Amino acid sequence: QLQLVESGGGLVQPGGSLRLSCTAAGVTLDAYAIGWFRQAPGQGQERIGCINNSDGRTDYTDAMEGRATISRDNAKNTVHLPLNNLKPEDTAVYHCAADPYTHYGRTYLHQYAYWGQGTQVTVSS
Repeated sequence: QLQLVESGGGLVQPGGSLRLSCTAAGVTLDAYAIGWFRQAPGQGQERIGCINNSDGRTDYTDAMEGRATISRDNAKNTVHLPLNNLKPEDTAVYHCAADPYTHYGRTYLHQYAYWGQGTQVTVSS
């Protein structure tokens, strides 16, 4: 059973940055399409984007308005999601998800084969 672990969340002031990471033990993540999602308090799940498991291409929704990028560090078996110019409305639990059966990711978190418990991002002054 693949277990994904997100890290890098925390409390940051508006305008600040964080770098979220997603890693797993015992598997090679570059064989998996990796998606990032977030869920704010009282709101539904929101897809941020994904990186595919073939040529490393990424695609994004408008959720982060271009303030996030997804990249792989295969040497560390980690997928990163740097978040820039954070706003209070970015406060949410951020989840990564992995799936070996699709190149281009999936629309919803629960459609992925695996997902993590999430890391909390709080943007507040």
